[in-house]
Amino acid sequence: MQQRSSAGMTGAYVIVTCLFFAWGFITSLVDPLVAAVKGIFHLSDVEAQLSASAFFIAYGVMSLPGAVLLSRMRSVPTVLISLTMMVAGCLIMLLAANMAMYEVVLLGLFVLASGITVLQVAANPLAAALGPPERSHFRLTFSQAFNSLGTFIGPYLGAALFLKGVEVKEGTHLDAATRAGSLAGIDRAFFWIAGLIILIGLIIFAGRKLISAAAPPPPGETASRGIGATFADAVSSKWALLGGLAIFLYVGAEVAIGTQMALFLNSSYVWDIPLETAGKYVSLYWGGAMVGRLVGSGLLTRVPAPRLLAVFTAVACALCLFVFAVGGVPGGYAALSIGLFNSIMFPVIFTITLERSTASEEATSGFLCFSIVGGAAIPPLTGLVSQHTNYVTALIVPALCYAVLFLFAMASARARTHHRDEPAAATIH
Repeated sequence: MQQRSSAGMTGAYVIVTCLFFAWGFITSLVDPLVAAVKGIFHLSDVEAQLSASAFFIAYGVMSLPGAVLLSRMRSVPTVLISLTMMVAGCLIMLLAANMAMYEVVLLGLFVLASGITVLQVAANPLAAALGPPERSHFRLTFSQAFNSLGTFIGPYLGAALFLKGVEVKEGTHLDAATRAGSLAGIDRAFFWIAGLIILIGLIIFAGRKLISAAAPPPPGETASRGIGATFADAVSSKWALLGGLAIFLYVGAEVAIGTQMALFLNSSYVWDIPLETAGKYVSLYWGGAMVGRLVGSGLLTRVPAPRLLAVFTAVACALCLFVFAVGGVPGGYAALSIGLFNSIMFPVIFTITLERSTASEEATSGFLCFSIVGGAAIPPLTGLVSQHTNYVTALIVPALCYAVLFLFAMASARARTHHRDEPAAATIH
């Protein structure tokens, strides 16, 4: 009986890990999608970057409500609700592709990301709980590795589906056949994603009793507070606010670089390659983050987290400045390598903040997830700079973000920590 129970637990964990892969894959599709909609709908850089804004603003809207929902309904119902929202977002994307309406694309991305946000809130503690307690950190790290694998694969497949024959350089126009092909690629991608999500949802529903038995117990009254009380608790702590700013700037810089990378490499100032090829190279940016997390995990056993964060943010800032000063072929390689140094920033900022915040762990964690909304604010600003200058110059915006993150790392090294028995898990972006 114990063996069968263990096997069932492993099966449940495998299904939950598939969720990590799915949301990483879907999130990274935004990068080629920004380049595609720019050509399909004849958009400016700022207008195209609204795709990233529509997606990441969901974190600001849904993170705290997701935490409240989880505290009241437990893991499995919350996961099923989030998957339903994701399917609804995919269906809206199908409608947008068939209607060829950019406004509907933005709506679909917002609904899809709202589901992903709630899913992240529920899936992290669930992955940690599905097995022996002493291996919880391993299980969560392993699941997050599959999230990184999804972000590595997504841009390559998205470029192949969305960007075939698409060009956005000044003076170029899409013919009707190329535009229809790109819209059909968007349609196919989100149709199959919807089917995959439904399949995972059915499997989770079938195994709901097993998963519920292993899920974290319902939180006490403190964790079940409403959104307003949770937010007020978080902003009462200086370090929760500083950590929120750091997450805001980090996610904003990472997303701004990723969503403009295909356009950047396509530019005559850099590699001057076809947009589809440039879109496939974006996988190297996210692949660097995947490799960096593996290397960074080892480094963190030897190097204090604030010091390692200071080094990585300084190098990322220097790479942006190198691109700004040099451009061309070397600038393209430098920009792609920024992903390697982005790798450890989110989890390290997250844990540094938890260790120093005087607010409750739940409030601090929820506020940091809320701060992922930086992915909605920084990309349009970067697009505004590129629209009035060029894609090389636009990297000055993420350079400034990394400079502030360096200051955050230096300040955290001198700040007093508050030891916690079991830090909340950082949701890897």
